[in-house]
Amino acid sequence: MPPSSLATATASRRQALLAGAASAALVLPARARSPHPSTKGTQAMSTITTQDGTQIYYKDWGPKDGKVVSFSHGWPLSADAWEAQMYHLASHGFRCIAHDRRGHGRSSQPWNGNEMDTYADDLHALFTQLDIRGAMLVGHSTGGGEVARYIGRHGSARVAKAVLMGAVPPIMLKSANNPVGLPMEVFDGFRTAYLADRAQFFLDVASGPFFNFNRPGAKVSEGLIRSWWTQGMMSGHKNAYDCIKAFSETDFTEDLKRFDVPTLIIHGDDDQIVPIQGAALLSAKLVKGAELKIYKGGSHSLGDTAKEQLNADLLAFARA
Repeated sequence: MPPSSLATATASRRQALLAGAASAALVLPARARSPHPSTKGTQAMSTITTQDGTQIYYKDWGPKDGKVVSFSHGWPLSADAWEAQMYHLASHGFRCIAHDRRGHGRSSQPWNGNEMDTYADDLHALFTQLDIRGAMLVGHSTGGGEVARYIGRHGSARVAKAVLMGAVPPIMLKSANNPVGLPMEVFDGFRTAYLADRAQFFLDVASGPFFNFNRPGAKVSEGLIRSWWTQGMMSGHKNAYDCIKAFSETDFTEDLKRFDVPTLIIHGDDDQIVPIQGAALLSAKLVKGAELKIYKGGSHSLGDTAKEQLNADLLAFARA
């Protein structure tokens, strides 16, 4: 091969190698590209570790000196479910913190501890490690139970206000003492469908009753359905299964009676997942001085289907 051709071929091979290396650098994680990656302009994943070794992921948005608003998500979702509310309040000067419950989202998937006492203890561990004080606690669905159990179990020393939105308290399960609850057959049906094909079960829930997309004339959002399904599929298989029992059978009556901070209870009157008759209407009677707001025609997912109204109500209550 002539020298000129050899030089040209060598240069071409060098360019190909450089291009390949650049492509690999875009694909590989930072730690795989270099044993000592630069941390300039990057932020480590935010987690705490609980006493049993579970890692809890959390988001911390807004000014660090702002008043804290914490968000507890519903089943089987993650902190991502609260992004619209977190962005809104953080944009108005509040420090917004939302964690992925154990076994959900980006948190660890421990075999044990998938019940309300431990959920509340995990939230307490987060508040303790971040030294959170004077927080407004906001809980949706299962997260509302988490908020109730937190106050019942750990008191309100770190709490200034509470919001229960589409929340499961006082108890979802029907019994002689709770005739307006849902029968056990409903939750057994959840478990059966979950074990049979949890991916399809999650899709069915998101496509229908969660957002009220099964109502006549509903404006269906494929994006919301996919987001819900994706968050659900990130949950641990056993964790989400165990959580069905936690959100349906836990009695929060005594927890609600211990509330001693201003409390706002928000619920849609067409909530198909947590019907208002056995939830908000009863909780409002148990929490002393609670304010009840009912969203006419509101679904279970008011953070999405009534976003502007919910954002405005949360901001007004946080500022009050």
